[in-house]
Amino acid sequence: MRVEDVFGYLPVLETERLLLRPVTKEDREDMYQYGSDSELTRYVTWHTHQTIDDADNFIEYLLSTYAEGQVAPWAIQDKESGRMIGTAGYIDWNIRQFRAEVGYVLARPYWNRGYMTEAMEAILQFGREQMKLMRIEARCMPENIGSGRVLEKLGMQYEGLLRKHLYAKGRFHDVKLYAGITHE
Repeated sequence: MRVEDVFGYLPVLETERLLLRPVTKEDREDMYQYGSDSELTRYVTWHTHQTIDDADNFIEYLLSTYAEGQVAPWAIQDKESGRMIGTAGYIDWNIRQFRAEVGYVLARPYWNRGYMTEAMEAILQFGREQMKLMRIEARCMPENIGSGRVLEKLGMQYEGLLRKHLYAKGRFHDVKLYAGITHE
């Protein structure tokens, strides 16, 4: 199996309230809106969007990643409003070890309403079925309590604190490691 065999065409995944689909240029306003929220960006590795160009640049990066058939996230679209409310997906895949890491971000008005758990359930199922994963990992900053709760709801186990594991925004951060085993 090769990455491009699975990610050469990112399929649309559908849940009760969401469409998970490739990011498009039309998502720029929605991405800028949540990306410019400093409360949201406290917990991510990237800086708060200062201008719409920040969203445009990230979208261009994602579009090139899609074109190359590489691991890339889905846009999370709220079916009711039609708005893009975040991204979620695989950020790293070790094919030989049947292991991958997931990451996600969600607009603050959608926090604590089960949207990310719903999106991630579909993404984890995709990993089990299409990527043939044995182990799915996720990391979050210790102060990001909501993200830890999402991972626990998904059945992932806390495996430990990785001290000074991540360098982002000019400093080192501890991160919590979670993992789920897809089958015994």
